[in-house]
Amino acid sequence: MALNKIKKMFLLLPAVALLLFVGCKVSYKFTGASIDYSIVKTISLETFQNRAAYQWGPMAAMLNEKLSDVFIQQTKLTQVNRGGDLQLSGEITAYDQVNKSISSDGYSAMVQLKMSVNARFVNTKDSKSNFERTFSATRDFDASQQLESVQEELVTQMINEIVEAIFNAALANW
Repeated sequence: MALNKIKKMFLLLPAVALLLFVGCKVSYKFTGASIDYSIVKTISLETFQNRAAYQWGPMAAMLNEKLSDVFIQQTKLTQVNRGGDLQLSGEITAYDQVNKSISSDGYSAMVQLKMSVNARFVNTKDSKSNFERTFSATRDFDASQQLESVQEELVTQMINEIVEAIFNAALANW
């Protein structure tokens, strides 16, 4: 009797496994983007202007180039000048440095550099994913260094972080 139950279980096990494999679909995208390319085909990226009180000339161009690169490299969307299925616009709203800590001699020891970008995302095919949000990043540097000597590297790092956050907010539904 116990032998019959074991035989039935061994016969039933492959059938259950087959049902699980047929009934489940596993999908993974390395970019993290969740796009239905049969519906969404284009993206328009408006030029982000630098509206921060304190300005560093190359910053807006660096941000715009990185945004364009990420959306082109990590999606199959066609970039159009305007009227895309997905539309991204915004501006740099803040770029500041503040003393973060004071040394024992009363002078600044660490300086924090902060960049904020306001982004507006419109999905013309699914308005539930639309947003307007501020994305920020900070980097610290030793006050003994001049901002000019570390600025390009720190701004590049902050732009990378902000662009990744914008991309994830717009296209990664996880």
